[in-house]
Amino acid sequence: MKLSPSVTIEQSETGLEFIKVASEFCDATIFLQGAQITEFTPTGKKPLLWVSQQEDYQEGKGVRGGIPICWPWFGVSQHEGWPAHGVARTGLWRAEQVKEEENSIYISLSLPMNQIDEKYWPHKTKLLVEFILSTSLEVRLTTTNLDSETLNFTQALHTYFPTPAIEETKVDGLQGSKYIEFGEGPFEQHDLVSFARETDMVYTQAQDTQRIITPDGIIEVSRENSRSCVLWNPWIDKSKRLSNFADDEYHVMLCLEAANVLEDSVELAPGDKHTLATSLRWV
Repeated sequence: MKLSPSVTIEQSETGLEFIKVASEFCDATIFLQGAQITEFTPTGKKPLLWVSQQEDYQEGKGVRGGIPICWPWFGVSQHEGWPAHGVARTGLWRAEQVKEEENSIYISLSLPMNQIDEKYWPHKTKLLVEFILSTSLEVRLTTTNLDSETLNFTQALHTYFPTPAIEETKVDGLQGSKYIEFGEGPFEQHDLVSFARETDMVYTQAQDTQRIITPDGIIEVSRENSRSCVLWNPWIDKSKRLSNFADDEYHVMLCLEAANVLEDSVELAPGDKHTLATSLRWV
């Protein structure tokens, strides 16, 4: 189905529908399941997002790569048996708007809340994600409180980035911030971050922009309304335990996530909106 000159809806071999963008300035793929963008490649540049070669795109399972949307909780729920990272990343979203302009394409999707089991989220809310695609990518996740009471939630845009060699990759822009790792801390980040072991850091008081320095070039990552950011690489042992992830793929990826987690959870008063956003580009 053609939505605009550069945008179509297609279907994967496993039956999942996705929005395909093939424009003069970028190529992109956005699955309706999870509203998950799995491909963004500016014309003439390398991909800005990473997806595992082991990914099999199954119904009801989050994709290992791209930008999973974690909402209304991040990580493992305190309730046993509840889905990791919330209900948004496996929900079936609805395409709302596609608008093609001279230098960008705007795509928005909403999550029909009547498909969410009330035991997970009994509140009246509206959830909208917007993608602004040009030579860069901007993703905006807006939560609107339609309820009569204040809501509290955590969230993340769980972005997977590519690198040809994690051991030769560094992250700049976290110096001076505090971080928690494996439940310990806070510690202060003094230097650029390099990778030589499993990394699972939640940063607070970080600058709004970081740079991932890879052998393929520098990726600039900006965040908005993100009081936390998460840096993750599973390294050797955890890679062997992950689903849809090859044992050696920790060499070629990392996650740097716009987030509001732990003590930085969002409190949203009745009638208010909150937009978490991230922007990515090759420098």
